[in-house]
Order: sequence, then C-alpha cells, then structure tokens
Amino acid sequence: QVQLVESGGGSVQAGGSLRLSCAASRYTYSIAYMAWFRQAPGKEREGVACIYTGGGNTGYADSVKGRFTISQDNAKTTLYLQMNSLKPEDTAMYYCAARRDGCGLNPNAYNYWGQGTQVTVSS
Repeated sequence: QVQLVESGGGSVQAGGSLRLSCAASRYTYSIAYMAWFRQAPGKEREGVACIYTGGGNTGYADSVKGRFTISQDNAKTTLYLQMNSLKPEDTAMYYCAARRDGCGLNPNAYNYWGQGTQVTVSS
C-alpha cells in the first residue's frame, strides 16, 4: 500500500516558520489527493490543507488560511506544508494523508496515513 513518511517538525517560537515534508512511495499512482491534518492532545484530528496532485488545486482550513501553504514537488512524490506566522495553538502532531478521490478535510475520508511529526510553538 501507499507509504507516507513525514519530516520537518520541531520547536519554534510564536511568529516563526517551519516546513513539513511528506515523502510518498509505493503505489502512488493510486492516489490523487493529499492532505495535512493535525491533532493536539485531547482534541480531535482536524484537517489543515489538501491538494489535488494532478492539478495543484488546494483547500485550507480557515484557521490557517494566509499563513500555511500546501505544495508538492515536480515529481509529485513529496508533499510540503510551509507554515508561517506560527501560533501556540498550532502546536500538534501533524500527519500526512492520501486518498484516491476528493480534496476534503475530513480525516475519515483518507485511506493512507503517515506516522506524524510533532510541531511545538512556544509563546
């Protein structure tokens, strides 16, 4: 099945930036949409951003619009999340996910998941 491996998490002060990466491998022809989700302790997993790998169309959660940017490399095997103007409330485990159909932010709709990378923003 599709394998997803995230990297790039870390600790940063409020107002800082981080770039997350997600490397996709194995059966990548079977997926057309990729997304980033996050989950803070005691909270439900929430969608952050999604992208159609075939055309670059994107979608964002209101909480990150204007601050985060989802993108992919030319080979369409690496997904990125550029996070600027980070806030303490952005602190969470960030997950990469993939699916065949639809650029949505409902985690239940995604079939493939990475192991997550931790982002911590201090005030």
